[in-house]
Amino acid sequence: MSLRILPLIIAFLLIIGVPFLLRPAGGSSVPGKDVPRLIIITPHVTQISAEFGPAFEAWHQRIYNSPVSVDWRGPLGTSEIIKLLQSQYIAAINNGAIDSTGKCKPGTIDYDIVFGGGSFDHGRLKAGEGVTIKESIDGKIVSRNLSMSVPAGFPQEKMDEWFGKNEIGSALLYDPEQYWIGNALSGFGIVYNRDLLARLGLKDPTSFEDLASPKLQGMVALADPRQSGSISTAFDAVLSNYGWDKGWRLLRAMCANARYFTNSSTKPPIDISLGEGAIGLAIDFYGRSQAQAIAKPGEDPAHVRVGYVDPKGTASIDADPISIMRGGPNPEIAKRFVEFVLTIEGQALWNFHVQNANSPMLDGVKLGPKHYELRRMPIRRVMYEKYWNYLIDQVNPYELASTVKPAGWRSAIGIMMGAFAIDNSEEQRAAWKALSDARADSSFPKPVLAEMETAFYAWPMTVGPDGKDIPFTPETFQAVRNAWKGPGVQRRAEIAYTKFFQKQYREVVRLFEQARTKERP
Repeated sequence: MSLRILPLIIAFLLIIGVPFLLRPAGGSSVPGKDVPRLIIITPHVTQISAEFGPAFEAWHQRIYNSPVSVDWRGPLGTSEIIKLLQSQYIAAINNGAIDSTGKCKPGTIDYDIVFGGGSFDHGRLKAGEGVTIKESIDGKIVSRNLSMSVPAGFPQEKMDEWFGKNEIGSALLYDPEQYWIGNALSGFGIVYNRDLLARLGLKDPTSFEDLASPKLQGMVALADPRQSGSISTAFDAVLSNYGWDKGWRLLRAMCANARYFTNSSTKPPIDISLGEGAIGLAIDFYGRSQAQAIAKPGEDPAHVRVGYVDPKGTASIDADPISIMRGGPNPEIAKRFVEFVLTIEGQALWNFHVQNANSPMLDGVKLGPKHYELRRMPIRRVMYEKYWNYLIDQVNPYELASTVKPAGWRSAIGIMMGAFAIDNSEEQRAAWKALSDARADSSFPKPVLAEMETAFYAWPMTVGPDGKDIPFTPETFQAVRNAWKGPGVQRRAEIAYTKFFQKQYREVVRLFEQARTKERP
């Protein structure tokens, strides 16, 4: 099969096949005749759809005096959602359903809303990543990216009422043009098993540096940043907060301690709970939910086997957005859904206890979820100011968030981590053990240890467009990133990097064994 034909086949399969796989998730209702249907595609777990779907339907009936039904599609990873949408928009452009200006009729695209994911991925929707359209400008045909999302169009007074200042730490709460609007907050921190850490002689973690302890070899549960956008955000926060040199050394130590690299950020908290790992990185609500799931009735959270912590001052707190899609079937209903999730009623679903006799009331409506405690952080500040006592997790993300702006190195994480860790996991672990043993041995030759350190932390060169080698440094990073562009270039670089790191790790082990051999009588 021709390699040129393969991408077309994949796109065709996505367009034709995936919609049949995306069956309605929990919380959907069966629409009656003439009942508008809101179609939401989401990476969220079904407990979220089971709460937000019926709550929105009831609110819409009460506020607008008309019924609406919600049809949930997913859960899918945000990367899969973007690929699916790219395929639909490209097909719509090619068949003329979207004109040269980007205009299209409602229903051109199957989905009204993307609900959930990170601001980075919703920024990709805004940018129209992978979706190009041709238009005539001054008689010339030019190509440009077509945004897949559209501005929500709320008055700025309403945005100010909901959000106040548009920031949390160094991040935004919503896109200034309203291409995406945050509705919850996601923290990226550390989930851990207290029992296993105690056996290893380690205390509860307080910082990301705790994952670099040599005592944790084979005990750290991590997700693959090439598959998980959320874990990429966590790694990016480590890099930005610790700086290029210390940040990359920390990430390499974490990876060297890794038990595995899963393709899903939901797996580490579960495995750590089961004792299949001692510690790992996780999205806050996954970590807290797992701690809640195994807690005994009335058990002090500080004594539950599983704990979760957002390292204060270095935690990445990111908006969890909603985007309204260009050409979705029901744009007005989509806007109303965004409105609903930002009401007090909608925000209470994220972190209130399941409704009970003590639940607060607002305008005659009891606040909180009906079936599932979602353990997410609401985005509106008023929830921490006025409803603090009703929050399950009395954690104020506005006090935890790092104020350090992303350094712009995120695009290197998947490429480099894939090469120095994931695709070289056995070699890296062997080199890390050798390096850790050498560091712990006061009699080990210092010059040899220095050689081992240099070999372990070395970076490969990148071949630029002019054939010259480019070092991997913060000063040359832009040039390195540019060198990855072009058909097949990045993949060839990844292969070269993987071979480089493999050679370096084997050199670390060789130096260690050679020194030990010389020590023997």
